[in-house]
Amino acid sequence: MVNDTLSENLSTMIAVPNYFSPDEYLQLDRDNPVRHEYRHGLAYAMAGGTSDHSRIAVNFLSLVNPHLDDTPCRLYNGDMKVSYQDEFFYYPDAFVSCDPRDRQDSRIKRYPKLILEVLSKSTEAFDRNQKFADYQKLDSLEEYILISQDTRQVECRRRTRDNTWETTLYQTGDRLTLASLDLEFDLDRLYRNLD
Repeated sequence: MVNDTLSENLSTMIAVPNYFSPDEYLQLDRDNPVRHEYRHGLAYAMAGGTSDHSRIAVNFLSLVNPHLDDTPCRLYNGDMKVSYQDEFFYYPDAFVSCDPRDRQDSRIKRYPKLILEVLSKSTEAFDRNQKFADYQKLDSLEEYILISQDTRQVECRRRTRDNTWETTLYQTGDRLTLASLDLEFDLDRLYRNLD
């Protein structure tokens, strides 16, 4: 069991240097007002985002959600966790699952088809490297989208038929293709109404 003192300390720390079992982490995350991500026994408090981070995520959700009407796919925002065999629990900025098994648990999804992260200076290296390495374990994942806040650039990593990953960069004036969802839109629409 996670004790109350440890729970209070978690809300002020970036990473907790103690091992947590997946069940302890899930209890902590459920009972604590500060959200935490979990990777291989360590819990990490999530920092707040910027207004541009929030706007980019909202723009993405607004563009994708209507496209999924009348399909078996569901779009989730940054309040929903993604996990692989309890090795990690992450809160992507957005993701899509089309797998009916993901409707059985209202708190955790395990079969995403597309995952999106809006990059920030403090998390960019982790999102590009360790987090991507973890996400690749998800057999259902077809696309991993990284959106820059600082420049109008989107990096799309797609799983190929031979289970390798190809990267496509999109910039100002390009049309962004989400092959896993059969959807295209102008990249500039992601950057509307930023502060």
